[in-house]
Amino acid sequence: MSDLVKGEDGKARCRWGSTDELYRAYHDEEWGRPVTDERGLYEKLCLEGLQSGLSWALILRKRDGIRAALADFEPDAVAAFGSKEIEALLNDSRVIRNRRKLESIVQNARATVALRGERPLPELVWSFRPKTSPAPRSYADMASLTEESKQLAKELKREGFVFVGPTTVYSTMQSVGLVNDHFVGCFVRKEVEAAQRSVQRLFPSR
Repeated sequence: MSDLVKGEDGKARCRWGSTDELYRAYHDEEWGRPVTDERGLYEKLCLEGLQSGLSWALILRKRDGIRAALADFEPDAVAAFGSKEIEALLNDSRVIRNRRKLESIVQNARATVALRGERPLPELVWSFRPKTSPAPRSYADMASLTEESKQLAKELKREGFVFVGPTTVYSTMQSVGLVNDHFVGCFVRKEVEAAQRSVQRLFPSR
């Protein structure tokens, strides 16, 4: 069975992006397309952390509710959350009711705000974009973590972020476009490549 499939629209896409309408929209419109703003990167990092141990389909289904409960992932707003807000979230069916994960979202908002004085989150994250990123042809070619994700995870932890292991960080790197893991032949791959070239001008390689 091929890991690349052609849909009714005639477009070839990664098999995982053809399983249902929700995944298809995420695959076609979001996954791998560069995210360069602070709020967007913070949200993606948080969502990947929330997904740990769960299905991504669950996160996608609940995402609107999670955003509403978490002040649309505005770092300043979430950074002000205290124990009262955490307890309220633990009783809110819109979110993933895991205390450790919710507390990490608040801590990571505070770390995001603290970064602004020196090296804002977008600059930090994009400084770990690999110089080369092999084009995968199948699931067998895709890594779960890389040397860059290990280094970025280490740097994020040094800056006060939590729940950011190298696997979670690599998933974030995939989703925000630091790497392009759309399979060779997927129609989105070329669009992501073009978008990445534009980002290169904003964040030159280390």
